[in-house]
Amino acid sequence: MDKVSFKPGTMLNPVPVVMVSCGNEPSQYNIITIAWTGIINSEPPMTYISVRKSRHSHKIIEKNREFVINLCNEELTFSTDYCGVKSGRDVDKFKEQHLTPVKGEMVGCPMIGESPVNLECRVTQIIELPTHDMFMAEIVKVHADKSIMDEKGKILLENAALICYNHGEYFGIKRKPIGKFGYSVMKPKTKKRINRESLEQRKKQNKSKDKKYRGK
Repeated sequence: MDKVSFKPGTMLNPVPVVMVSCGNEPSQYNIITIAWTGIINSEPPMTYISVRKSRHSHKIIEKNREFVINLCNEELTFSTDYCGVKSGRDVDKFKEQHLTPVKGEMVGCPMIGESPVNLECRVTQIIELPTHDMFMAEIVKVHADKSIMDEKGKILLENAALICYNHGEYFGIKRKPIGKFGYSVMKPKTKKRINRESLEQRKKQNKSKDKKYRGK
């Protein structure tokens, strides 16, 4: 295949886009939009965020060693962008974007109430890099909206309308899954069972939507 070569760059795409809330006092509350984040360990569950040294949130997180990762859905796209270009030195982002600070259970900084999933995090290590500092952290509590959970308590992220960031643009994750982990070696019997369960789940969701619509 023909390839075109480029100089080294941050071309890993698409990436998550999240709003990270921080600050242990109401007067200190702030939100920073982060695209450089991910999972780095399973047990204990650990994550990281890379933050430019000049950012207002950097000093807050460095001091308190806590933050909350708030997953972003399509309804939060405008606020996500706003919190990425405006500085907390100049504006109260919670107030300006009508976002609700919700007290965390394990950390002192607030969660964003409108986010479908919130991850409370405690910093375990700070790695200094040339342009950014990487805050490695343990995920100490996860919260999810009841609206995206099934009757068995499973989080249905496919119903959360999450967004991602791809080379300067935001995209909604709307396409149906094209595969499930392990499907390449899945037995036909298992595949049939999973397809049947998925069909039943979609029927329940459609009934719920119809009921909600008729109630308007």
